[in-house]
This record gives sequence, C-alpha cells and structure tokens, in this order.
Amino acid sequence: MLGPLHCYNPSMEAKLLLIAWLVSVVYSSIPLFWFAIHPFADSWRRMQRSPYLLLLPIWCVIMLLLDGMTWPWHTVLLYSSPWMLLPASVFFVFGLWTYTGIRSKFGTRKLTGEAELRPAEHDQQLVTTGLHARMRHPIYIAHLSNLAAWTLGSGLWISFILLGISTLFTFPLMIWLEERELEKRFGENFHAYKARVPIIPSPFQGHTRGNKYDRSVS
Repeated sequence: MLGPLHCYNPSMEAKLLLIAWLVSVVYSSIPLFWFAIHPFADSWRRMQRSPYLLLLPIWCVIMLLLDGMTWPWHTVLLYSSPWMLLPASVFFVFGLWTYTGIRSKFGTRKLTGEAELRPAEHDQQLVTTGLHARMRHPIYIAHLSNLAAWTLGSGLWISFILLGISTLFTFPLMIWLEERELEKRFGENFHAYKARVPIIPSPFQGHTRGNKYDRSVS
C-alpha cells in the first residue's frame, strides 16, 4: 500500500513501486483464475487428486502473462504524493477488516475454494451470516479494496488501468456468472438472499441475520 514518499533512498522507492505493481497484478489475476475454475467446476470435482495441483500452475501462468503485458509501464507514475496514503489506508484497513471477518465465519477452506471443488470432503453451505448478511461477495469486495489501496498509494499508471478493468469488467463479470450458477442451484432461496443483501454494503443498511442453505457464496 505504500507509495513513493520522496524517499531519500531511490532503491527503496523502486522496491516499493515494484511491490505495488506485483500486488496489482496478483489481484487483477484473480477473476482470470476464477474463469479457469468455475466454467469447468464439474471436471475439476471429478479429479481423484487435488485439482489445485493443476490450478495453481495455471494461476502462475496467468500472473506471468500479466507481468509480461504490464512490465513496460511498471514504473510509470501518474503522481507521487504522500497525501494519497490517507485514502489508500482507508481502503487497506477496510480490506483487512473484511478478510478477518470472512475467515472467522467462512473458514479457510471455503475462502480458498477448496470446499467447493472437493464437495465430498467438506460441508456445503450457503453462508448468509456474518459479513455475508451485509454484502453478497465480501471476498471480492476485499480484493478490490486492497487493489484500490495499493493503486492509490503508489500512483502507478498501470495499477489504475488494472483497477479500472477489474472494477468495471472482470470482477462484475465474475460475480454475474457466479450468481447465475447460485440461482440455478438454490432457486427462490438464493433469490430471497439476493433481494435482501446488496453486493456493496451500505452504512445505512440494517444488520440482518441470514439463514444457511446448501453451499457457500464467495
């Protein structure tokens, strides 16, 4: 999240910008990784061995491709201002708070998607309590929040491009496709949950207690 603070050490500033660029690439790759999983979820579930033996290398390839595509602009700055660390910190803290809240209710195996790809080994529940009672996809909101934090803090031009693509296209497409799948599986149960809980939480939204069904939402 740290941006260039007019460091007296140019080497340290370069390292901070490199970290911000790499973090932007990782978060931007998440929807592309998701597209490699969910359309073929049935095939991955039929594997005898853990599907992550193949999926993790696929994710590495996706990130390497994004690295290569964005490398020419990885040091290009739109601005260099320590004041931008203030809004960046807000997004960063919100993202960390969301991750912490998800993990306590959602569990690590559901958070990583392992429970969904290995249904015979893990309970399948639609979690509508905790943060899921306030927003339908807290994991994705946390991803975007942290991507925004590193983008605002660094001022990197390519990070703003990746944030724009993620916010306007890849993350919304990922959510839309996932909710289509959930609607097919749960019908009116998911429709009721969707009508009650927004994608983006509102500060004026009342906290409601949800019910649990048969599978978990991301």
